[in-house]
Amino acid sequence: MVEGIGLLRQALDAGWQVESCFVAPDTVVDVDVPYEVLAPNVIERVASTESPQPVLAVVAMRPMELPGDATFVLVADRLADPGNAGTIIRSAEAAGVNGVVLTPGSVDPYNPKVVRSSAGSIFRVPVVEAALDSLSGFRRLGTSSHRGDVYTDPVYHGRVAVVVGNEAHGLADDAAIDQWITIPHAGPAESLNVAMAATVLVFEVARQRSTV
Repeated sequence: MVEGIGLLRQALDAGWQVESCFVAPDTVVDVDVPYEVLAPNVIERVASTESPQPVLAVVAMRPMELPGDATFVLVADRLADPGNAGTIIRSAEAAGVNGVVLTPGSVDPYNPKVVRSSAGSIFRVPVVEAALDSLSGFRRLGTSSHRGDVYTDPVYHGRVAVVVGNEAHGLADDAAIDQWITIPHAGPAESLNVAMAATVLVFEVARQRSTV
């Protein structure tokens, strides 16, 4: 489900197929898709937000896979919160990540809140489900709040997978990780929000790789 004319336009621009579209009364739709005008107050009852956009569309899901030449991926292990997932996908696109991997047990990437939080990036960045140990061709750098090298120290060249963990539990100590990294921070907070940590990390990787 896609909510809002802006997201709908991005889905169409990226070549996704719109199966149906519904609009609130007196709504101007400036995209070339058939649509049905709903009765007053109907859209408020079917949308997933308290103050919904006047346009709802059902977009067909399509199979995704990592590009064969991918060298920079972001992995979220058992990610639970859809807002975090969407923000991670949005940051991944901005940093030039080739794809996002959600491990089994993570939130559905097509959850409406994930789609909204991604700000349309989900239509352009490959998002796949795969086990962490399936990424054996990548150097897997796992994030930790309490151990590992400072995140600016490793060299992020070659095939790199930056791995962040579940919001409540992080990454398991026995996760299939090649190197642990950490983001130092001041104050008593135990760790950063996972989406914020992922953003810091992917932009550091992008910075280093831009100097090659």
